[in-house]
Amino acid sequence: MENVIEMKNITKLFPGIIANDNVNFQLRKGEIHVLLGENGAGKTTLMNVLYGLYQQEIGDIFVKGKKVNIHSPKEAIALGIGMVHQHFMLVNNFTVAENIVLGMEPKKGLVTDVKKAISDTNALSEKYGFNIKAEKLIEDMTVGEQQKVEILKALYRGAEILILDEPTAVLTPLEIKDLENILHNMIKEGKSIILITHKLKEVKSMSDRVTIIRRGKVIDVINTHEADVDKLAELMVGRKVKLSVDKKTPKPGKAVLKVDALRVMDNRKLPAVKEVSFEVREGEILAIAGVDGNGQWELIEAITGLRAVDEGRVLLGDKEITGKKPREIIEEGLGHIPEDRHKRGLILKYSLVENSVLGYHYKPPFAKGIIINQDKVRQWCRDLIEGYDIRTPNEDVMASSLSGGNQQKLIIAREVEKEPVLIIAAQPTRGLDVGAIEYIHKRLVEERDKGRGVLLISLELDEVLSLADRIAVIYDGRIQGELSASEATEQKLGILMAGGNLDFTSEEEKK
Repeated sequence: MENVIEMKNITKLFPGIIANDNVNFQLRKGEIHVLLGENGAGKTTLMNVLYGLYQQEIGDIFVKGKKVNIHSPKEAIALGIGMVHQHFMLVNNFTVAENIVLGMEPKKGLVTDVKKAISDTNALSEKYGFNIKAEKLIEDMTVGEQQKVEILKALYRGAEILILDEPTAVLTPLEIKDLENILHNMIKEGKSIILITHKLKEVKSMSDRVTIIRRGKVIDVINTHEADVDKLAELMVGRKVKLSVDKKTPKPGKAVLKVDALRVMDNRKLPAVKEVSFEVREGEILAIAGVDGNGQWELIEAITGLRAVDEGRVLLGDKEITGKKPREIIEEGLGHIPEDRHKRGLILKYSLVENSVLGYHYKPPFAKGIIINQDKVRQWCRDLIEGYDIRTPNEDVMASSLSGGNQQKLIIAREVEKEPVLIIAAQPTRGLDVGAIEYIHKRLVEERDKGRGVLLISLELDEVLSLADRIAVIYDGRIQGELSASEATEQKLGILMAGGNLDFTSEEEKK
């Protein structure tokens, strides 16, 4: 088959890092080709080279057999290459049509031909079965709809080759299936697609071939139908990985967290959490599932004292913590693994020693008054490094020098070793590869089995289904429904995540 893209011997360097090391990659016409690898393996860097955001130090790029030099995204677009980034680049208060034609507006004289922009957008949407209305505002759209706008934007610019970076990261199961159908329709139209992902299940369902990259080098190129997920995981990480979570039947005890009719405002002073009530018990993992932006982060900020509570109560154990300061809540027995490890989990310019005691550096045995016992703090950090397999040359390096997985291990070690009554784990494996995910899941289950309550907030349905004993789905700031782990399925959770109800019996269940 004809190669529409050929990248030969691509080497891309950053200070002290070889991001791409003599990489060869080919994309055939009419195929969906996955770039698979651990976090930091060099996948996105390679595609940023193809899209002109970076320039390689060594190597050549061929588009449809012709050698090219791509110095900017504008040049990539002119060659028929489009890229949809993991974080969308849309203007929220513009319409769909305004976003799609931005920079390439059809003109009527000296002004934009608005009618043509709308008709062109609707025609393109209809052609690919996107069902997106040109005059709808971006801020009124779901994440899945916004992603379709990004794809339409690339197609409007003439993309024959489309790069999608982690396209399913924040989609519901129904939206993922919808995206899969859209991609296969695009292939029928003669497009060629590159997917960057670390989700093995979607690799199997969506792609024709897989290129596995590890530490900047190509490890293998495989026809998708010839590999199972276990083999792909092993190639990606370099060792056998256990993809399922081993856990015993939970033995829940008394409630360690009670949230009662909680109402919380967002930054615009609009209701983000609307009369939410639930409880987490000793020895269980309660997961809150939902599409990003449905109030889950405001909920966590309210529980942890980072955001004011408008109405309602929060109890940790038997003590009310509503409106208390974060330090006071921590002292009542809260461990918090935040969703953004860089902004709220670590101080990146501090050493591992300093980060290992954040939040209780002022208390015995680490401090007496204002004097910190450096020997005790250092030994504490060494014990965490050894006990949690944190890969580092020594405890004095800055937190910024660790990989994402090792940064997350440091946070989990610090929070768990406080022996809290409740652990809030928000996106605990965000952006991590299957090896780090395996380790972190194991630790959270161990904490549950020690009798601690775990509140898991995750956008990853596979993670929710693997870890949770009970699952509550949040939609538009409200708990849309709750399921036990035994009755939860992707289909049921997807319906709740999209705002639907489960007051029906499916044909399969009838049978």
